[in-house]
Amino acid sequence: MHVSRFSISVEKELLDKLDDITTGLNFPNRSRTIRHLIQKASVQKSHAENKVMAGAVILIYNHHQRDLQAHSTDIQHQFHHLILSVQHVHLDHNNCLETIAVKGKADELDKLAHSLISLKGIQYGTLAITGSL
Repeated sequence: MHVSRFSISVEKELLDKLDDITTGLNFPNRSRTIRHLIQKASVQKSHAENKVMAGAVILIYNHHQRDLQAHSTDIQHQFHHLILSVQHVHLDHNNCLETIAVKGKADELDKLAHSLISLKGIQYGTLAITGSL
């Protein structure tokens, strides 16, 4: 990978914020932080443009919730063309973690994620987008 060097001018307050982010994320230097922020902005732009993206739907739920597994499976079958794999982990006697690897247009991934996250019994859910393809 070829690296280009450039300089920028920013106000002291903004530079302090950059340093706080660098420290908070444990990056070794400002350059790594700026790379991270550019990539993050690029992913957000691709999402807004409804590009084909990859990511994961992450769910935590109580598996004793009546009919939750059946409803979740029905939704996953409706969106089967987006789902690459599903991993189910038992966190304790009551709670499970499910990670659903996905790939597809951003708006379809949003619909899938919202359909699952809104199910009764889901304690937490999120869609983590990793980038456009």
